[in-house]
Amino acid sequence: MKFWKTFDIEVIKFKEGRHEIDFEIGDSFFQNFEDNEIVEKGNLTIRVILDKGANVIEAHFHIKGSVQLTCDRSLETFDHPLDFSQKMIYKYGSEEREIDEDVFMITRDTPIINVAQLIYEFILLALPLKKIHPDHRNELDDEELEVEGGYVYIDDELDSDTESESPNEEEEEEIKPVDPRWEQLMKLKNKEQS
Repeated sequence: MKFWKTFDIEVIKFKEGRHEIDFEIGDSFFQNFEDNEIVEKGNLTIRVILDKGANVIEAHFHIKGSVQLTCDRSLETFDHPLDFSQKMIYKYGSEEREIDEDVFMITRDTPIINVAQLIYEFILLALPLKKIHPDHRNELDDEELEVEGGYVYIDDELDSDTESESPNEEEEEEIKPVDPRWEQLMKLKNKEQS
């Protein structure tokens, strides 16, 4: 419980205007979340800037530091730098509920907002889909070898022209022994062309 309380922001005490709150998180932060298999260690600073208005509180999160990730290719651990900002809006309303992924409704007498879960989710969303160790980033993936947007068109007319121009090649192929399975396929192909 002590862990969660360290991420409480007592919004009821703040007057309208701008307020800054800083948080430091380390390895113990990530151990408090269940099913966390992506990030186990990290050292980050979070600055939350609250702009409290009459009907809304805008919370700007700036997260900077690094987290330890495991490379998808080599399974080596490495430090991945993070430096990003996120925004969350708290609107005053009749009940406490999530309206949108970026908007929460709170009541006017909501005493505190806990930002631990938000910070954790922001960090996870900022991580790359492929976690590649810096030493392996220049190596080509199988996927990268494929040509993007490349199409291959086969023109039947072109194939028939080349076949008629080089009858000697066909004769040479017929002389070579052919696997019986390929022979059956060739017969089917010839029937379709007829």
